[in-house]
Formats: sequence, structure tokens, C-alpha cells
Amino acid sequence: MLREEKMTMNMPVFWLIAMVVLLIVEAAVPGLVSIWFALGSLGALIAALLGAPLWLQIVWFILLSILSLILTRPLVKKYVNSRVKPTNADMMIGKDCVVTEEIDNLKGSGAVSVSGKVWTARMENENEQAQAGEVVKVLRIEGVKLIVSK
Repeated sequence: MLREEKMTMNMPVFWLIAMVVLLIVEAAVPGLVSIWFALGSLGALIAALLGAPLWLQIVWFILLSILSLILTRPLVKKYVNSRVKPTNADMMIGKDCVVTEEIDNLKGSGAVSVSGKVWTARMENENEQAQAGEVVKVLRIEGVKLIVSK
């Protein structure tokens, strides 16, 4: 029983250390990875300070960690960690452009001028070609090449 009392007395220290370590990890790693568990540790710390038994502290830790993860993860994912980075190049899609160098997919050649900039270009249809001076439409961007069609 003495050992159990000693362990119960050390639990606030354990939860405090866990919370600090999780916050340090959160600060050191890009993106949000452990903030939810730090919140769970805070809940367990409060429960420990109020004299809750160990099993209840663990329940609070798990419950608050999962709840905060479920409630905030979609928002965090949407606003903080989005991988799609729109660029000015996306504005080229749908625009008409002028062929400056014959576009031949088999030869791997071709260039177009759009909005005053010259881009490497390929035809969407492998069998098509476009001669210098023709007007084509930008369908999409693949890497650094514009995919065009007549």
C-alpha cells in the first residue's frame, strides 16, 4: 500500500514531464504531431492533482487525446498542413497560346508563348503536331511542360 501511495504522489510529476516532453516534440517537429497528447497529459495532470485514481487519470489522458484529435485534426489538416500549393502557373490552364517552336512529341520538341513567357510544350494527342505560329489551348501542366491541344 505504501508503494501505491508513493506512485500516486508521483503521478502529477509524471504527467507534467509527459506534457513538457510532448510539447518539446511538437515544437521540434514540423507539422502537428503530438499536441493532442499534450492536451491529454494536461487533463491527466489536473485529474492527478485533484486526487483521482491512476485508472481515471489514464482514462482522462486517452479520452482527451482522442477527443482533441477528432475535433481539431480536420481543421488543422485543412489550414496548416496542406500540400497543394497553387502557383501562378495554374493560371495558364485554359489559355490560348502561340506555338513558337514546332511541337512534335516523337521528336521531343516544342515550345509555346503564353502571357509573354515561353514554355516547353507537348501535344495531348501523341499523333498530332503543331507548327510555329499556330494557336493552341493549354489543357494542363505536367512538371515544367504545358500539355496543349488544337
